[in-house]
Amino acid sequence: MASDSNKVGFVSLGCPKALVDSERILTQLRRDGYDIVPNYSDADIVVVNTCGFIDSAKQESLDAIGEAISENGRVIVTGCLGAQAEVITNVHPKVLGVTGPAAYEQVVNQVHHFLPQSSNHDPFTDLVPPQGIKLTPRHYAYLKISEGCNHRCSFCIIPSMRGDLVSRPVGDVLDEAQRLADAGVKELLVISQDTSAYGVDIKYKTGFWQGRPVKASMQGLCEALAELGIWVRLHYVYPYPHVDKIIPLMAEGKILPYLDIPFQHASLPILKAMKRPAATEKTLDRIQQWRQACPDLTLRSTFIVGFPGETDADFEELLQFLQIAQLDRVGCFQYSPVDGAQANALANQIPEQVKQQRWEQFMATQQTISAKRLQLKIGREIEVLVDEIDEKGLIGRSFADAPEIDGTVFIEHEFIDPKLIDPKLIEQKPVKHQSQPSPGDIVRVQITAADEYDLYGKLVL
Repeated sequence: MASDSNKVGFVSLGCPKALVDSERILTQLRRDGYDIVPNYSDADIVVVNTCGFIDSAKQESLDAIGEAISENGRVIVTGCLGAQAEVITNVHPKVLGVTGPAAYEQVVNQVHHFLPQSSNHDPFTDLVPPQGIKLTPRHYAYLKISEGCNHRCSFCIIPSMRGDLVSRPVGDVLDEAQRLADAGVKELLVISQDTSAYGVDIKYKTGFWQGRPVKASMQGLCEALAELGIWVRLHYVYPYPHVDKIIPLMAEGKILPYLDIPFQHASLPILKAMKRPAATEKTLDRIQQWRQACPDLTLRSTFIVGFPGETDADFEELLQFLQIAQLDRVGCFQYSPVDGAQANALANQIPEQVKQQRWEQFMATQQTISAKRLQLKIGREIEVLVDEIDEKGLIGRSFADAPEIDGTVFIEHEFIDPKLIDPKLIEQKPVKHQSQPSPGDIVRVQITAADEYDLYGKLVL
């Protein structure tokens, strides 16, 4: 007999791609009449969406599963670590079920099995907003355009967990984007394992959106997204030649002048050992061409130091690349072995102390570069998307700042209620004022200061 108890707790770990998986699962559960609750004590069952990319992420996932079992006792596990089910069940044999990444239907079916739908469920009253359940603030959202990856980087096991590239139909992607825009989303963050490869697997098959054909390619998708009139930000882009065709859209203000390109290294031998695209000189030339076409272009990237076989000369070449490329936003990781990755078998593993020293030198070098590039923005007026408001003013992001990974713009602003202004002054001289900005508003800001990562400014009234 179905129980009236149908409350689900949810723990979402890992990258934005996993966050989108969580949103999809939660949306379906809500459609099926389940309530989503924020704590273990109120939940009848808990779903943990795991990350399994590196050892520290695996441990975080195992710890989260253990906490959920301790606090609740009834736990279903999904996500990337779920692709290695034995790793989970060996540590936590009490879990009710385990599924891998993007296993939406299996997860929902497991919830149905262990916690049957309420007898009170009515699909006509248990309504879900058209954009689905979102775990991000209402003014921005992630838009996942594909699953899997065709690359076989030696340090990565994503293809073994998520499979080869599978692009979503372009019409489905654009319909979702339209629903999000209609719901008030001001910024779409386009994500996948390889955004620039979108459509390769389906041979760039033409789809339809709003009654007209759209090519399922990175360019076709970006041109259509540009019509929504909101911020569109591209993440996880490989520097393929066809990316050049996107830059004019950025220069014309149709999508944000922002590219997140995980270069990972600059030394040719290390790039080959990583099985990455290995043409540093061409990359530097392309960066220069991009910036000539779009001077406001912001480039974000990630790198790995201490990869097996990395010599002092290789590392120095990486530092020189940073100096020449002058990237705006950079993250750096120390190489960490991952179970199942080909790089584990490579010779000349780097000592942990050397990894740490190189990481510190890398970060110090990039910090200087980032600070100088931000100093160039002092005195400019820019648009800022407001994320939150506190007693000191507004906190937001410019087009150069993706949420949670880039910098922040701190804006001094003391709102003056127009009702408190002396009417006599208004009669003598018109007084300009505007209503209190809210999260999700885009405001004009004059930049007055900068540090290594963030900007400071004042509201332009």
